[in-house]
Amino acid sequence: MKLFLDTANVDQVAEIASWGVLDGVTTNPSLVAKEGKDFKETVLKMCELVPCVSAQVTATDFEGMKKQADEYSKWHKHVYVKVPMTTEGLKTLKYCREKGIRTNTTLIFSAAQALLAAKAGANIISPFIGRLDDAGQDGMALIAEIMEIWSHNDFDCEVLVASTRHPRHIIDAAMLGAHICTIPYDVFTKLPKHPLTDAGIEKFMKDWESVKKK
Repeated sequence: MKLFLDTANVDQVAEIASWGVLDGVTTNPSLVAKEGKDFKETVLKMCELVPCVSAQVTATDFEGMKKQADEYSKWHKHVYVKVPMTTEGLKTLKYCREKGIRTNTTLIFSAAQALLAAKAGANIISPFIGRLDDAGQDGMALIAEIMEIWSHNDFDCEVLVASTRHPRHIIDAAMLGAHICTIPYDVFTKLPKHPLTDAGIEKFMKDWESVKKK
């Protein structure tokens, strides 16, 4: 499973990329606004660090999304145009597939939406599991449904598990066969840690110090 970082902070991308485990980045208007940096400049810097960066359109109509998709796709070969799951978004996915523009469909909350986005031509679909959990639904059950559908169809489309909230989400997504998981920085930094690892290192170092004194 590929691991993406969900952020608009270039320093965070550089740090996680240095671990040798990062496959891509997802951004959205909220994350970009939080950082207060130039959108295009941020995307280009991230494209130098990872091979897949999702840059989200802000238009809501087909003509506007099509124009932004044409623009964003010319910025860098690593850009994937992020398109919302709407009927106008479906039109944009079809257009982008025909033009060879790679896309990521965002704000998916049902298997029906996932199916439509894949058929319209999305390269990646992003179901949001954390937000479903917040609404009293089982977000991971949606991933199970989608992966079952994918097992019976030859879609040229990867399933990206988004809105992850804790390390268990990532493990469950991997066990279900999801292709990608995008992870907030604070959750990503928890993945390599375990208290028994820390305790083991501390013991090894104490034992080593005792050996050095002999």
